[in-house]
Amino acid sequence: MDYIVLIGFASAVIIGVSLGLVGGGGSILTVPVLVYILGVEPVLATAYSLFVVGSTSLVGSFAFMKKHLVDYKTALVFAIPSFITVFLTRKFLVPALPDPLFEMGDWLVSKNIGIMIFFALIMLAASYSMIKGNGKKEAEENSKVKFNIPLIALEGLVVGLITGIVGAGGGFLIIPALVLLARLPMKMAVGTSLLIIAAKSLIGFLGDLSSQAIDWQMLLIFTGLSTVGIFIGSSLSNRINEKTLKVGFGWFVLIIGIYIIGKELSSL
Repeated sequence: MDYIVLIGFASAVIIGVSLGLVGGGGSILTVPVLVYILGVEPVLATAYSLFVVGSTSLVGSFAFMKKHLVDYKTALVFAIPSFITVFLTRKFLVPALPDPLFEMGDWLVSKNIGIMIFFALIMLAASYSMIKGNGKKEAEENSKVKFNIPLIALEGLVVGLITGIVGAGGGFLIIPALVLLARLPMKMAVGTSLLIIAAKSLIGFLGDLSSQAIDWQMLLIFTGLSTVGIFIGSSLSNRINEKTLKVGFGWFVLIIGIYIIGKELSSL
């Protein structure tokens, strides 16, 4: 049994590496690792994911701040509606979900199965985004930031809802929004995304403190290892072609998403 735990904690480093390399994707790996390797119950795993990804992203964002690659005004416009949505979702919506969620013929879909299937569908959307790309040229490094405030705020609401339900930081949704709607250069979009992910994930986690029994020892060890990983990922990001990396990571996420759907449907 011990080697399974070691695999789970080793995966924490990989989660941090993915955040350091592509500015997102950490939560895509965190929930499956917690549920399928470390045996954490899915609703609690989404709470743990918020803390792990939020803390790791906060540490990672400091390096971008030092390089002046964080746009604080854009982060604020995006983050305020996202903060409100993620906190309310974790505090009221998730606890209010019925268990079981619904019946479909002979199938009884429990709350845990429903959350994992919804999470897998988000993974499929993420993989499509990473494999296909955003379809447009990224903003140039010297381009002027241009705000589309209503669209940026709306994107913040959507990402906040998804974050609240499945514990996903939403970097795969935030970065395209920052590039296309605020016209941020890619590197600045990654730095700004990490700051947004950190803030809203940690705020979302606060909504769980009164309703979940937290294993702080396990959570802090996992988070510490993930933080080590983000330093490794940030170092590697200068040596690996970003486009190739994102496409490869997208295929990996696609495979994991299909696996989760198959596993959860087989348990019905």
